[in-house]
Amino acid sequence: MMQVPAVLLLEDGTVFHGKSAGKIGTTTGELCFNTGMTGYQEIFTDPSYYRQILVMTNAHIGNYGIKVIESESDSIKIAGLVCKNFTWQYSRPQADESIQEYYEGEGVVGISDVDTRAIVRHIRNKGAMNAIISSATTDIAELKKMLKEVPPMEGLELASEVSTKEPYFIGNSGARYKVAVLDLGVKRSILNCLVERDCYLQIFPARTPFETMKAWNPDGYFLSNGPGDPAAMDYAVETAKAILAEDKPLFGICLGHQILARAMGIETYKMHHGHRGINHPVKNLLLGHCEITSQNHGFGVLAEDLEKHRDLLEITHQNLNDNTVEGIRVKSKKAFSVQYHPEASPGPHDARYLFDEFIKILKKASSEVEV
Repeated sequence: MMQVPAVLLLEDGTVFHGKSAGKIGTTTGELCFNTGMTGYQEIFTDPSYYRQILVMTNAHIGNYGIKVIESESDSIKIAGLVCKNFTWQYSRPQADESIQEYYEGEGVVGISDVDTRAIVRHIRNKGAMNAIISSATTDIAELKKMLKEVPPMEGLELASEVSTKEPYFIGNSGARYKVAVLDLGVKRSILNCLVERDCYLQIFPARTPFETMKAWNPDGYFLSNGPGDPAAMDYAVETAKAILAEDKPLFGICLGHQILARAMGIETYKMHHGHRGINHPVKNLLLGHCEITSQNHGFGVLAEDLEKHRDLLEITHQNLNDNTVEGIRVKSKKAFSVQYHPEASPGPHDARYLFDEFIKILKKASSEVEV
């Protein structure tokens, strides 16, 4: 593979020089990092990473190739890739193509042969910030002008850009439970976890009015993961409020967790550099046990606000690295949510019990209706 010089320029003026990876070109986005040692394809295709340039901390990216069925959405969602070794020669016989072929086919720009440890330390100290990768030009002055035009992640509404444009169904129409999914950037593995538990799903576009979802007469509702600032998503907050008023079972993950919190009057905030990886320890405060979790978020729920509303909400999960809120339960409703990704693709399956908890709530609610 022919590589040309490439440059990574950060918003604060820091420059890293390396080699091209993927398509020759220029790309911009918020720079963040993921500490996972595996699962790069699932990470690339997670809609929650939309508009973000991703630094992978593992030294080798691409070494086991690309397999189509392991994608979490219909395309690569990251804005660009930063890695140490972009390994286009892969060792897995089952792979469909190399990472270079994959990136070229998807038109994604990346940079390799840079000191990813130094970049990660920089972000941890300074915080997530916008950046630009270019293998089309290494003119720093020109790149600085382009970078100034990139809006900050704070205030961006992105969920509707990655959401499905038309409703669709997944699962067996004869399944025990019908669940309406508000697609804010949902991962396929999350949908599969629900289908495996005897749920028939209708996935709705992000801006779908509640009445449209209600008309399907679902047994419960699900608010998905996704990208962007929850504070810019009043439409989703209003939908969550309507679901809560209906008092049907409701489960939220990641962005869905933040939307549920805002529907209850709790503020969200932009984190310093976020949580992205597959080894984050979280304590279940209800059961007293710890689980290792897969995470990908740059916004969080404000703990101070939650403390003021203990009569309405209960904190169910807490991050053991920084004590941030990882789960909540609405006391008077059949609603709960978690900040992390219990489907864990990639990552450990410690938290998949949460899907079982949702099924228990659906079962109980259905029994009450039948009585």
